[in-house]
Amino acid sequence: MKNWKSVLLGVVMGASTLTLAAQDDGGVSEFGTPYHWEKGTIVVESPERPAGQESVLGLTVPKMGVVRVGFIGLGMRGPGAVERFTHIPGTQIVALCDYERSRAEACQSYLRKANFAPAAIYSGEKGYEELCKRPDIDLVYIAADWLHHFPIAKCALENGKNVAIEVPSAMNLKECWALVNLSEKTRKHCMILENCCYDWFEMNSLNMAQHGVFGEVLRVQGAYIHNLDDFWPYYWKTDANDKLGWRLRYNMNHRGDAYPTHGLGPVAQVLNIHRGDRMKTLVAMDTKSVHGKELVEKYSGEKCENFRNGDHTTTMIRTENGKVIEIQHNVMTPQPYNRLYQLTGTRGFANKYPIEGYALDASQMKDAGVQPQVDNLNSHSFLSDKDRQALETKYQHPILKKYGEMAKEVGGHGGMDFIMDARLVYCLQNGLPLDMDVYDLAEWCALAELGSISMDNNCASVAFPDFTRGHWNDVKGYRHAYATPEAEAEALRIAQEATARLKQGNEKAWAKYDKALAKAKKQQAKEK
Repeated sequence: MKNWKSVLLGVVMGASTLTLAAQDDGGVSEFGTPYHWEKGTIVVESPERPAGQESVLGLTVPKMGVVRVGFIGLGMRGPGAVERFTHIPGTQIVALCDYERSRAEACQSYLRKANFAPAAIYSGEKGYEELCKRPDIDLVYIAADWLHHFPIAKCALENGKNVAIEVPSAMNLKECWALVNLSEKTRKHCMILENCCYDWFEMNSLNMAQHGVFGEVLRVQGAYIHNLDDFWPYYWKTDANDKLGWRLRYNMNHRGDAYPTHGLGPVAQVLNIHRGDRMKTLVAMDTKSVHGKELVEKYSGEKCENFRNGDHTTTMIRTENGKVIEIQHNVMTPQPYNRLYQLTGTRGFANKYPIEGYALDASQMKDAGVQPQVDNLNSHSFLSDKDRQALETKYQHPILKKYGEMAKEVGGHGGMDFIMDARLVYCLQNGLPLDMDVYDLAEWCALAELGSISMDNNCASVAFPDFTRGHWNDVKGYRHAYATPEAEAEALRIAQEATARLKQGNEKAWAKYDKALAKAKKQQAKEK
């Protein structure tokens, strides 16, 4: 009989061998992405750059005197975007598209109010394809539901259009890579519409970080914590048999942080992601689903046996340069709205939720060029209101100086939506790189599938793919692009003159539109 220690050792060794064999074999994610194990870390398969493609870091397109726009998806987010663009000089709203024609027609009221001509209307399941084929559109602005973001963007890029896509812009790695390849192939912009990068606290804190106020930022936090109980009934449904709506169904069927970019986008800019640093590995974990199951049972009337996504998800990311990012997601439990946004640096600290404030000691305040109000200031507590105001005044972001007051008047999540749209148009009119490129889009949206791979493998470490394919360290530091004062003034003059022309003589066009619309409604009434 063998010694019991030898038997036990054999069992342990056998189990270890089986575990290593299983790791070596790898697997496939819920979205079909192959992966394998390397030294205890899961590595997803990344495609090589196709022949003939080049990086789009710093991509520019020729200056546009007038930015001609087609809007697709006019349910929750789209109408506000249409209205905001009527306030931006040098824009022309050429076409409006929604699955339901009535929602597209309703947005004509914004154009009428602003004295612009009526836009062309597209509708139905494939209406966006016809819009994307129009030769008189420069930018396709996509605000549909998540599941349609990618196919619409793909169609627009394939038709030679620049695209701006609401968040999340891609739902899995396959879509992320496809958009990267299309942007590189067509040399067209593919921008993620992450409005939280343009909120006041985030922009001012970014400017402070870029001027060294916090020293070296080592750790950051972001989140999307927003109880959606009041919103679930209003998400678009395919037909009368659809009891859940697209967003609740997505969370039921898929695991992972499905909405990561509000929290990740602003802190990724602070850490210069793919501009000198990159996200290297992540570990994700979630709670069990309790409220998610309750919601499915409430709206469907049927027992919910499996709800993939946990009520609360936490993702930890380590960068190539040894920084740490923590991202949270929770749309289920009753909590105050929270995006966290916290920066921990070697010489200072910034925090937005639940209390906005900065923590610096007196010497650091003086080094930052701000004289503190008290002599015994230390970093154990937040700055006083006066000291904070002095700091924010000194480091007010130039973009806020330019658009802040108008943004508060136009609105859109307090104005940050307008700033985002105005910056997009500014960059296109001045032939500049956009504030967020297709690599930002891919990196931020990839968190969802990478997190699900981690959680489905007992919260294992997962390596981030390098969407820049080797160019993440070419640019040193994240920066917004600006035209020279002379070029900016000339672009604005052209834009304002174009807007004045576009607002002239549209009475006949509206009379013709109203007559055609009345005729169509009359015909519909007869058919009923």
